[in-house]
Amino acid sequence: MNLPPPVLDHVRDTTRRRFLQQCGTGMGALALGSLLNDRLFAAGASVAPDQPLAPHFAPKAKNIIYLFQSGGPSHLDLFDYKPELNKRDGQAVPEDLVKNVRLAQIGKNAALLGTRYKFAQYGKSGVWLSELLPQLQTIVDDVCFVQGFYSEAFNHDPATIFMNTGAQLSGRPAMGSWFSYGLGSENKDLPAFVVLMTGVGQPLTNAAWGSGFLPTVHQGVQLRSQGDPVLFVSNPPGMGAERRRQSLDTLRDLNQMRHDVLQDPEISTRIAAYEMAYRMQTSVPDVMDISKEPARMHEVYGTTPGRASFANNCLLARRLVERGVRFVQLYHRGWDHHGGPDGNLVFDLKKRCLETDQPTVALVRDLKERGLLDETLVIWGGEFGRTPMMQGALKPDQIGRDHHPHGYTIWMAGGGIKPGVVYGKTDDFGFFAVENKVHVHDLHATILHQFGFDHTHLTYRFQGRDYRLTDVHGEVVPAILA
Repeated sequence: MNLPPPVLDHVRDTTRRRFLQQCGTGMGALALGSLLNDRLFAAGASVAPDQPLAPHFAPKAKNIIYLFQSGGPSHLDLFDYKPELNKRDGQAVPEDLVKNVRLAQIGKNAALLGTRYKFAQYGKSGVWLSELLPQLQTIVDDVCFVQGFYSEAFNHDPATIFMNTGAQLSGRPAMGSWFSYGLGSENKDLPAFVVLMTGVGQPLTNAAWGSGFLPTVHQGVQLRSQGDPVLFVSNPPGMGAERRRQSLDTLRDLNQMRHDVLQDPEISTRIAAYEMAYRMQTSVPDVMDISKEPARMHEVYGTTPGRASFANNCLLARRLVERGVRFVQLYHRGWDHHGGPDGNLVFDLKKRCLETDQPTVALVRDLKERGLLDETLVIWGGEFGRTPMMQGALKPDQIGRDHHPHGYTIWMAGGGIKPGVVYGKTDDFGFFAVENKVHVHDLHATILHQFGFDHTHLTYRFQGRDYRLTDVHGEVVPAILA
């Protein structure tokens, strides 16, 4: 019997190496290619990073003001009137409500907690609202209340990131970044996506307004209503306007030379960022100076020039969208009311409502009077609601509720959204959304639709995949569209 000659180990190894080296472009090259950013090889790599796309169809809206109430406002004490919950106050929670859910800080045997506040119906829609929102009661016929809203994350950071990016982990582009990418800014001297922040309590992660894998020109720019409006944008001592311009010109030329070699769009982004910062040195102080507003505006909003407040930021939001900023997001912290002296449903919930109710309504009315509400979508809501069960103790400075993503309320006004509507509902305890449910992805799909984008086609290729704000989910909610 003739056997083939043995293959020596070093010959076998050499053959394997040669095969791997010569197969296509080599496995090593393939691995390297998979690690490199797809944008380096994209056909449109030379396109300016802030060049907007064209909408897929005629938009109904141009701008967004997102009033993000960080911490989780209690829908059961503000919007979602539940007589059955009030009737069973102090009783054990029904087992079927909690058997398949996770709770953040309380046990499943926590007692039911009815609201301590009076509710009444308002407007032609007959929406129930709490006594804590006397100003909102006056504009309910301009508002769409989504009471069957729900999320998936029950802790602050994942829930906040999810509401803003469509994913619970950091690294995905914020909603405002997608709008900047898709529509750009109408004002070349101001960013397309601006963030304003007030309040105390739970710290916020900047992943909620980061650009993720989109060019960094699309990330949210945080402006401050007190002190220097933009950190580090002012010239340092000894640096005059002429020298600054010369420095930026030289830096631009050096960056452009590097871009011509690498074709990396992030270099173009860097050039654009330096130029925007230079223009903001004059444009931002002007728009942030609310002292120029007439006294009537300060009275209506409850603003005080020179201080940091949610009221000031609401007035600033109107001034920013007037000047063409596409997406203005106001974060107001302090809605995390677990119970105890640092966050309860008596003293602290009242404080948050006093801080926000008047300026929020003033903003909606102001936009309407100026003819801007039809093209500006105003959104109000937090990362989740609060449980129907009590946390803490039955004392004014101790009573609270835990995190609750399974059914809560957000509201919208303007931007082609149907006014005077209550859409969806939760069960008799305000625990689960049970009718006309709206998921976070559905909200994102609906908002993009109002701005002329099919959410399934507003995509960005990254690491071999076409990503979108709604991931692989989301349906437009036509019932709330005007």
